[in-house]
Order: sequence, then C-alpha cells, then structure tokens
Amino acid sequence: MNLGSKEIGRVFLAPLSGVADSPFRRICKGFGAEAVYSEMISAVGLAKANWRSRAILKFYEEERPIGVQIFGRDPAYMGVAARLVEEVQPDFIDINLSCPAAKIVSRGAGAALLREPELIGPIARAVVAGTRLPVTAKIRIGWDCARINAIEVAQVLEDTGIAAVSVHGRTWEQGFRERASWEEVARVKRAVGIPVVLSGDVRTPEDAERAFAESGCDALMIGQGAFGRPWVFASIREHLRGGSFAEPAFDEVCAVLVRHLDLGIEEFGESVAVKRFRKHLLWYTKGLPGVVRLRTQMCTTSTRDDVTGALTQLAESGGRLDETDGQILHRAHS
Repeated sequence: MNLGSKEIGRVFLAPLSGVADSPFRRICKGFGAEAVYSEMISAVGLAKANWRSRAILKFYEEERPIGVQIFGRDPAYMGVAARLVEEVQPDFIDINLSCPAAKIVSRGAGAALLREPELIGPIARAVVAGTRLPVTAKIRIGWDCARINAIEVAQVLEDTGIAAVSVHGRTWEQGFRERASWEEVARVKRAVGIPVVLSGDVRTPEDAERAFAESGCDALMIGQGAFGRPWVFASIREHLRGGSFAEPAFDEVCAVLVRHLDLGIEEFGESVAVKRFRKHLLWYTKGLPGVVRLRTQMCTTSTRDDVTGALTQLAESGGRLDETDGQILHRAHS
C-alpha cells in the first residue's frame, strides 16, 4: 500500500493505547510488522505541552514507517497537534475516529464523532492543512447498527485530502464483541478511491488471506491478534507468500519475552517497565500448564529477576507452542 510516494506494506500493527509503546512496536517490527502506529495522543494535551502526551511522540528509526495517531474534537487543536507532530517527522499522521473507550467517547472524541459526521470534515481538513505529511484516519462502521455510516464518513474523509482510511468492522455499540463485518469494509472499499485498511478479527494467516479476499482491502491492521504473539506478522506474511511459518518453541518465546522486557527497561527504567510489562507476561504465557498457579505472582512482579524467576518455574515442566492456536502447551521431556 502506498501513502503518497512511500510504500508501507500490507500488514500493520494497530494503534493500541496502553499496549503499543515503543518496546512492543520494535518487537513487532522485528517479526515483520510493515508499519506501526503510536498509541493515541490527545491533541489538546500536545497543544498544551502536557508531558505525558509529548512523551508518546518518541520513536526510533527502526520503527519506520510509523504513524502518530492523534484524537480530539476541536479542529483548531487538531490542526495545532498536526503541526507539533510534524516536528518529530513520523511517516504519517493518523486521526482516531474509532476509539470506543468511555473516557474518550465522553469527551465527544474517538468513535463519538461518528454521531457527528458534520464535524469530521472540519477536523480532517484542519489536520491535512496543518502538516505536509500524509494523513490517514481510523473509523468504525458506525455508532450502532441503526447508524452504520462508514461509507459516508470515508467519502467525507477522502474529500478532505485524507490519504487512506482504516475501517474497524464493528460499531461503537458492539465494542469488541460480535464478529467484525468484513463486508462493511468491502462496501467502503468499493465506495472510495483511497486505500482502505481492514481492522478486526485478523488473528491467523488464514484470517488474513480471507480478509483480503472478502474485502478487497489494501492492507490489514493487527491488534489483539498480536497480544503475546508478535510473530503473527511473520506468519501472515509468509503465508501470503505461499510459504509456511514454524511457531516458536518455548525457549524461543522466553527469549522474545525477555528481549521485550529489556527494551522496556531501557526505555522506562526497571520499576515502570516491569509494571507495564505484566499484561504482556500473561499474554505470552497464556495456556502454559502451571501458569494459573503463578498468575498472582506474575501480576505482582516488580523486578526483572521476578519475571525471569517465574519463567524458570514454568520452564521446569517444558513446553511447546501449539501450531493451531499459538498457545504454549506442556510437553514432557524424554
């Protein structure tokens, strides 16, 4: 898929608030994610020099191509945010029109804007006018099943100069429940001339193949399918090339896990990094016999040694990665 004159690939890591920080993005890039996004950043926070908002802007050259995602409902603030984001020179800027979180929707931002399509145009125009970078947007198919308006919104975005649109195949009301509608993504693809990225329910190489075939999309965005399985990008890309991918063995998973944690320690310091990493630790070890017994310990880890100690206990019984669902399963050593 092209953004302007740049080819950015077809398999992306989604913008995941609270998950897709720089250490996770770098791990996913190492496994073949062709483009990544920052966690979403408040346009107001950027404009008012909030240190937390500014901190999320940081990325490394190895993460390219990378998009910085911003959210807000005030066109003026969104335009200012676009200018500030351009200063750090990501590859593109993404507008969040899809987040279903209550704290975002209650501010009238994220997916709440799908109820106000008349405001989406001014927001998008302000961002496009505020930067020389390509601008993309991420939407849901509508607010609820009675108000599915993805085609209308995508056409408005295209008219403002948006370079591509990502479509999550659920409404705000559905959250992350029910099956994502790839057919609605297909309808958007047929209705606009800009690239369309499919989001929702792509977890396996077979999912990816079907998603491309059923929607005609230009690229895929992987979110929860990468939780604890960052190698999903490599498996999808290899499958699409007609090859096969060997799921990593238990010791290889442990090596990825420790590498991920060490990147976090380098970025945030040990105390903060380990706390941020707890959820990843649970995702990486999901399904391993003995993990239930250790879950409480894992949820209270506070040092790198705590994490490696928990892994040592889990490794005592050995393990392998099941090829059908990617979960770690017990295998007795001979």
